[in-house]
Amino acid sequence: MEIASKYNPAEVEGKWYQYWLENGFFHSEPDDRQPYTVVIPPPNVTGVLHMGHMLNNTIQDILVRRARMQGKNACWVPGTDHASIATEAKVVAKLAAEGIQKNDLTREAFLEHAWEWKEEHGGIILKQLRRLGASCDWDRTAFTMDEIRSESVIKVFADLYNKGLIYRGIRMVNWDPQALTAVSDEEVIYKEEHSKLYYLRYKVEGEDGQIIIATTRPETILGDTAVCVNPNDPRYSHLKDKRVIVPLVNRSVPVIRDEYVDMEFGTGGLKVTPAHDVNDYMLGEKYNLQSIDIFNDNGTINEAGELYVGMDRFAVRKQIVLDLDAAGLLEKIEDYDNKVGYSERTNVPIEPKLSMQWFLKMEEMARPALEVVMSDELKFYPPKFKNTYRHWMENIKDWCISRQLWWGHRIPAYYIEAPLSPPEGGSWGFVVAETEEKARELALAKHPSLGGVGGGFTLRQDEDCLDTWFSSWLWPISLFDGINHPGNEEINYYYPTSDLVTGPDIIFFWVARMIMAGYEYEKNMPFRNVYFTGLVRDKQGRKMSKSLGNSPDPLDLIDTFGADGVRMGLMLTAPAGNDIPFDESLCEQGRNFNNKIWNAFRLVKGWTVDPSLAQPEASAAAVKWFRMRLDKTTAEMDDLCDKYRLSEALMTVYKLFWDEFSSWYLEMIKPGYEQPIDAATYRATLSFFDALLRLLHPFMPFITEELWQAIEPRREGESIMVALLPEVGEIDAAYLDAFERMKEVVSGVRTVRLQKNIPNKEPLELQVLGDHDNSLDAVIVKMCNLTAITAVEEKASGAVSFRVGTTEFAVPLGALMNVEEELTKLREELVYQEGFLNSVLKKLSNESFVNKAPAQVIEGERKKQADAESKIKTIKESILALANE
Repeated sequence: MEIASKYNPAEVEGKWYQYWLENGFFHSEPDDRQPYTVVIPPPNVTGVLHMGHMLNNTIQDILVRRARMQGKNACWVPGTDHASIATEAKVVAKLAAEGIQKNDLTREAFLEHAWEWKEEHGGIILKQLRRLGASCDWDRTAFTMDEIRSESVIKVFADLYNKGLIYRGIRMVNWDPQALTAVSDEEVIYKEEHSKLYYLRYKVEGEDGQIIIATTRPETILGDTAVCVNPNDPRYSHLKDKRVIVPLVNRSVPVIRDEYVDMEFGTGGLKVTPAHDVNDYMLGEKYNLQSIDIFNDNGTINEAGELYVGMDRFAVRKQIVLDLDAAGLLEKIEDYDNKVGYSERTNVPIEPKLSMQWFLKMEEMARPALEVVMSDELKFYPPKFKNTYRHWMENIKDWCISRQLWWGHRIPAYYIEAPLSPPEGGSWGFVVAETEEKARELALAKHPSLGGVGGGFTLRQDEDCLDTWFSSWLWPISLFDGINHPGNEEINYYYPTSDLVTGPDIIFFWVARMIMAGYEYEKNMPFRNVYFTGLVRDKQGRKMSKSLGNSPDPLDLIDTFGADGVRMGLMLTAPAGNDIPFDESLCEQGRNFNNKIWNAFRLVKGWTVDPSLAQPEASAAAVKWFRMRLDKTTAEMDDLCDKYRLSEALMTVYKLFWDEFSSWYLEMIKPGYEQPIDAATYRATLSFFDALLRLLHPFMPFITEELWQAIEPRREGESIMVALLPEVGEIDAAYLDAFERMKEVVSGVRTVRLQKNIPNKEPLELQVLGDHDNSLDAVIVKMCNLTAITAVEEKASGAVSFRVGTTEFAVPLGALMNVEEELTKLREELVYQEGFLNSVLKKLSNESFVNKAPAQVIEGERKKQADAESKIKTIKESILALANE
C-alpha cells in the first residue's frame, strides 16, 4: 500500500467506517465468549450532536473497542428516546407555523403528524455519531416507542399497578404552564432570583385590628383560605379563634395555629393557599381547609379567582400590587432573594398545582438499589457521586409518572362508561390492562352486571401518557426484550450490562431508576459500573450553550481536525466526573499527533531492507529496550483503563509514541542517509508499530486502521478493531534504568553541542571519570556521533564536562571552543550554583524546619545539597583547567 505524503482524514474515515459496517465488526450475537455490553444513553429524537454527546460517546466507543480487542463479545446498543415534552413542543410549533392548532386536531391526527416529524428528524443524531466513529451495533437500533419497548412499558405499568405500587390520586405537582403538563421533582431547576417581598394587610373580621402577612406571590391571595401563625408567638395570641379578611377578595378565612410557621420569617404570619403551595397543601389537609384552584393550565386566572380572570399570572402580579396599594392594603415592599423553580424542559417558572395524577411508590424499590451502590457491588466512577445518590435515595418521594401529553406511551387505564348508573353508586371506576380487550374482560369480572346492561358499555382510555423516563428506566432490560420474554437467550447473555457512561445530571432521572427496575424485573443490577462524565465547558469555564454561542459544531470540528483529532482533543482533559475545559487547540494537538504517527510510519516504510546485514549492536540494544518500554506502558494502560482513568491512559501511550518511540527509538535504529536497514531491526520496528497502533486504536480508530492495514498485506475482512491488544512480556527494571541513564548521557553531549555551536556532523570524543556501565556505549556513540568513549583519570585540558549522577563526563573541544567566552559562562553558572547551595544550607541549618518537615522533604533538600556541591566542584575544575591553558 502506498502511503500518501500527508494524512487526510476525509479520505480515510468514511472508507474504513463503511468497511467495518460491511464486514459486520460492530454486530454481536450471543456465543461462548465473555460478553461486554453497553447501552447508549438514548439521545432525544429532537436532538443533534453537541459536545456533551461527543464526549459521552467517545468514552463509550473507547471502552467498547478496547473490550473487542480483549477478545470479548462487545455489544453496544444504540437507540433514541421519544422525549415526550420536547417532541410534542416541536410538533406543536411546526403545526402552528402551518396555521394548525393542536386542540383543533384529534389525538390520532396529531400523532400522525408527530410520527411524520419523528421519521424525518429522529435519526439525525445517530447518523452523526457515525462520523465520530461510534462502533454501535446498528442492527439493534431501538426507539423507546417502537413495538418491543412500548409493549414492555405497558406490561410494566399493569404489573406495578396490580402489585399496588402504582396509584391514582389528587396531589400537589409541579405544573409546567407552557408544556401544559406535570413534571417530576427532578425536572425542576431552582434558580436564585432577585425578587420582592410584599407585606399585605389582612383585617381582623369584626374588629379594627389587622395582621401583616409577607408574600413573594401576591397574586395567589385569590386562593387564600386561611392565615396561619405559630401558637408560641405572643404577638398573635389575641387572634386565637378569630377570622381575617383576604385583601381585595374580601373572603373571610380562619386564623389557624401551627408550629410549622417560622416566627423569624417576615412578620411571623403565613397566608395559606392550599391549591398552590406544597406546604400550604399539607396545612390544608391537616386543618380541613378549602382548596381553591385559581389557575388555568396555561397560568392564567380562572373563574374561581374571581378577579383578573383570563390574565396571565405575572401580569396579575403587577396589577394586584397597584390595586392593593390603591386600596390601602399594601404595607410595604422589600427586595428579597429567593430560589424559584423552573421547568427543565421549557425554562418557565413552575406552578405548584393540585392535579389528578398517577404515581409510583418508590420507597420499597429504593432499598436494594441503594444497598448495591453503597456496598460497591455496583461501582460509581468517581465514587464521590455515591453520597449524592445516597441522599436522594434515602429521601425518595413517590414518582409522578403521568404527563398531560399525547406523544408518548398512553396510560393503559380504561374508565368504564355505561348507560345505567352503577349499582354501588359513584362511578363504575376503571381497570388497568395491557390491551382494551383484556380491560373489557377485567371490567366484566369486576362488575358482572355490566354484561346485562342494555346497549353494552364502553371503555374510555386515560388521556394522559407516561413520563418519558418510565420507558428509559427499562432500557437495559427492554433492549433485549427481557420484559416481554423473561429469561430469553439474549437477556440471559447480555444482562447485566457492563458499563454505563452518563452525566451526573441524570443520576436520579435515569441511573437510580434503572437500578430499581433491574432489581424489580431481573433481580439483579442493570450494569456493573457507572462512569460519570463531566460537563464540557469553554476555556472561560462557562457551560457550553447555543444562547452563549460558545459551543462549536462537532461536525465542523471533525471536518477541520478529523474525527481522531477531535476524539483525542476531548479525551486529553477528560478525567471521570470532572468538567472539561475545552479549547479547539486540543483538537489541533490531536491532529498534530495524527500527523506525527503518519510521518513516523512513512519514515519506517521508506527504508530499504538488506537481509544480508547483521543487526548493529546499537539497534539490538534499542530493540531490547523498546520492547520492555512497550510492555511497561501496556501494563500501565491496562491498570489505568481498569480504573476508568482513560484520559491518563491516552496520555501514557501518547508520551510513549511521541517521546520514546519517535524521539529516541527511531533515532537509535535509523540507518544512514540512503543506507539500508537490517531485516531483524526492521521486523522488530514494524512489530512495535503494530502494537502501538493497537494500543491507540480505541482512542483513534481511523488512522490506526489505515496504517495497520499498510504494515503488511492483509487478508480481506481483517481489521485492527478485532486484533488482540498487546500482551505484557518480561520487564527488566534494571535495564530500563540503565537506558534512562544512557539517555541522560546523550542529552548531556547534545547540550554541549548546542551550547558550543558544534554541528552534529562534527565527530566528538567522550571521556568518562568514575563508574560507568559501558554496555550501552554503542547507542551513545551512534546517537552522539562519537569517535570513542574513553575512561580517563583526568579529563583533557579545555574539555567541557557534565555529570550524570556521580559520574563526570567530559567532551574535549580543543580548538572548537572560545576560552574567554567559556570562562565567562562558567563563572556566571558558579555564582548561581553557590547561591542555590546557600539557600539549601540555610534551610537545613534551621532547627525548626528540620524538626517539623517530613523525612522525605529533608531527604530531598540533602539531595539538592549534594547535587549542587557536585556541580560546583565540576565547574571550579573546569574554570581552573581553562585558566591554566
